[in-house]
Amino acid sequence: MTKFKLQSAIEEQVATGGRAFIPYIMAGDGGLAKLREQLLFLQEAGATAVELGIPFSDPVADGPTIQEAGKRALAEGVSLRGVLAEVASLQDEVTIPIVLMTYLNPVFQYGIEAFSKDCSDAGVSGLIVPDLPLEESSIVHSDLKKNDIALIQLVSLTSPQERIERIAKASEGFLYAVTVTGITGARAEFAENVGDHLAKLKEVSSVPVMAGFGISTPEQVREMGKLADGVIVGSRIVDALHTADLDSIRELIAASKAVEVV
Repeated sequence: MTKFKLQSAIEEQVATGGRAFIPYIMAGDGGLAKLREQLLFLQEAGATAVELGIPFSDPVADGPTIQEAGKRALAEGVSLRGVLAEVASLQDEVTIPIVLMTYLNPVFQYGIEAFSKDCSDAGVSGLIVPDLPLEESSIVHSDLKKNDIALIQLVSLTSPQERIERIAKASEGFLYAVTVTGITGARAEFAENVGDHLAKLKEVSSVPVMAGFGISTPEQVREMGKLADGVIVGSRIVDALHTADLDSIRELIAASKAVEVV
């Protein structure tokens, strides 16, 4: 399997100590003009990569914080095409990998072949499509592969072992381990089986395992970082950017560098 830029960035972070940290942000929350500033801040603060959400009218996997961010972006007229054009213009400055998170409908509307090429031209490294099941992923995979874009798979807490193994084998860049049952959003605590779940994934995955959904505090970043190759933080980052609470974001990223690896 091709080793994608995204996978290499995560593995390099783990090899040099600490764990990878991927913040999720909503593209165009506050207007696309803010995207450059946000991406450069996250890069400077030490993010390993950035997951860039595309606003969509029916975001089935998103909790209230991200839904509201998407509404704000849509109100600003933000579109998938506009986001890709903006990301393309920032390639010389933003050097960490960019992962797009979009639902399937905007990709269909764009055209899968054209979308894949434009992602490549914009320097996008990976793609997450939460409403695209593994069994249907072939409809986008061949075009993404031609353009060297990793198709990242999500695996849930409730997936049976046989399905976990198939998803892990198919995932590129990293395997997205969903650490809660339900939608995104901060959680005070996690299910008791999260540790066993992540251990199973690490056993069967040939790509890094990133834990996401519900992680919102430095303590949770450190705790999940002990169990996975890194963490993805969404709602807390989106909220902090919206309220200009940049110190909280720095604290979260710093926590990923201070994981006591066992």
